[in-house]
Amino acid sequence: MLTIGVDIGGTKVAAGVVDDKGVIVEHTLRPTAADRPDLVAETVADVVRELSAGRQIEAVGVGAAGFVDETRSMVRFAPNLAWREEPLQKKISGLVGLPVVIENDANAMAWGESRFGAGRGQSFVVCITLGTGIGGGLVVDGALYRGRWGMGAEFGHMQVLPGGRQCGCGNVGCWEQYASGQALVKDAREIAEAHPEQAKILLGLAGGKIEGEEITEAARLGDEASLAAFAGLADWLGQGMADLASVLDPGCFIVGGGVSRAADLFIDRARQAFAEKLTGRGHRPLAEIRLAELGASAGVVGAADLARQR
Repeated sequence: MLTIGVDIGGTKVAAGVVDDKGVIVEHTLRPTAADRPDLVAETVADVVRELSAGRQIEAVGVGAAGFVDETRSMVRFAPNLAWREEPLQKKISGLVGLPVVIENDANAMAWGESRFGAGRGQSFVVCITLGTGIGGGLVVDGALYRGRWGMGAEFGHMQVLPGGRQCGCGNVGCWEQYASGQALVKDAREIAEAHPEQAKILLGLAGGKIEGEEITEAARLGDEASLAAFAGLADWLGQGMADLASVLDPGCFIVGGGVSRAADLFIDRARQAFAEKLTGRGHRPLAEIRLAELGASAGVVGAADLARQR
């Protein structure tokens, strides 16, 4: 039984044909027209047609970076894409002639990791995706928790610092402004500007513009500013997970997303910060903090499996 999973991000559309064991049979990538919602639906339809050729596909699952409604059909709002009340399920289904399920991309990733990745065998999993922002997913007793309106587990938009940085969601001080890819870049740029003597390696690598790849490379070469930026991300990540544990008390956190590729630079410090900030520390078990196993494929695998189980 084959389904297609699609993961729509701010810069690219990733898609794959997935079997019932979570194995991707074929995979493809396309750029995302983030400012043109109509073109995003067309792009998804194109990749579905491409991957469907010569195969019997049962359904399509789409992981979308936004607030998906309780019927899994509409994207109500997307902080980093031009979706506002976007009837994505109807559009894509009409274009490809197959059943389509829409889900938040972090939920899809959490489901994929829970079923086939780092969350196998765990009954209560909190998934944190570190990308441009922070996404979240929650799987409890084998079921994906979505909330009353389908918009639960938006952990990245917890307000951690009142009066803090402006967030794309419209609020200020959200967690993703301090523990995400964009936060890492902001912090490194600010440190480099204020203390260029601490950022000699970074400035040499970056040339005119500091971005995440240069920060990671510079940190591995011992650049002080880059290491300080990763330390700040780790501390905020650990603090946020400790706050979530106070509310949810999970057995396992899974950390994934693009930033997790540099986990060797921050995950141990994040674990330490989590243990130090946890309410009731010393008198309760510590949740495991694991790295995602499926990598960039988690959203594709999870979306495809959600379509299979629709």
